[in-house]
Amino acid sequence: MGFPRERRSSPLWSPHGVAYPVVAKSKLTIEITTMGHTVAFTRPDGKASSGYYASPAAGDSAPGIVVIQEWWGVNQQIKGVAERLAQSGYRALVPDLYRGRVTLEMAEAEHLMGQLDFGAAATQDIQGAVKYLKARSAKVAVNGFCMGGALTILSAVLVQELTAAVCWYGFPPAEAADARTIRIPLLGHFAEQDEFFPLAGVDALERRLQEGQVRYELHRYPARHAFANETRPNYDARQAALAWERTLGFLATELA
Repeated sequence: MGFPRERRSSPLWSPHGVAYPVVAKSKLTIEITTMGHTVAFTRPDGKASSGYYASPAAGDSAPGIVVIQEWWGVNQQIKGVAERLAQSGYRALVPDLYRGRVTLEMAEAEHLMGQLDFGAAATQDIQGAVKYLKARSAKVAVNGFCMGGALTILSAVLVQELTAAVCWYGFPPAEAADARTIRIPLLGHFAEQDEFFPLAGVDALERRLQEGQVRYELHRYPARHAFANETRPNYDARQAALAWERTLGFLATELA
């Protein structure tokens, strides 16, 4: 299942057609050290996939978290998210949805995202990553950002093995994923000044969650899109810290 291109061009779905501020690369360069490694896993259709895996020092059976990339690919920043979760006691796996391709350029990121089959990403790569983590622990959550936030909600609808979900400033079109059918706890972080995923869409998502009696928390922050990405110009350290505090508290409760 891939979303029709006209759906992807909607600001309720993705940044297509909206330009990020032009910022010199030197201003965005933040050194991030990662210590995880690449692992291979099998998708439900039998095809091979892989991802970046980070785990706590003594946590072979720790709860798992599938981390879903932004549209840039599995770069150092998203690997750093996995490392952060590992330091908090979780086994984290970032499935490589772009098959090794990573970019700093918006045009290429848009192209890569436009070529992605979101349905297969959720039901094959993400579900395969969930099963990989569940081999050693019963509870696995999904945690995604921007494009990965939309895939988080899609996965919460389609992947039955999940225990909980955390969505950061992203959601799919309503017709692509019926949020009323979600049966796991959902935590969402959204920006009040987000031209890519506007609050009107967040409000519509919340109405669907209420209609489905989903157990959820949606938080709206006085910030801009991608406010938790420390390598982007919209990074807001204060709001990111608050969102992470809420995320770790949510995960501690739901994955206990």
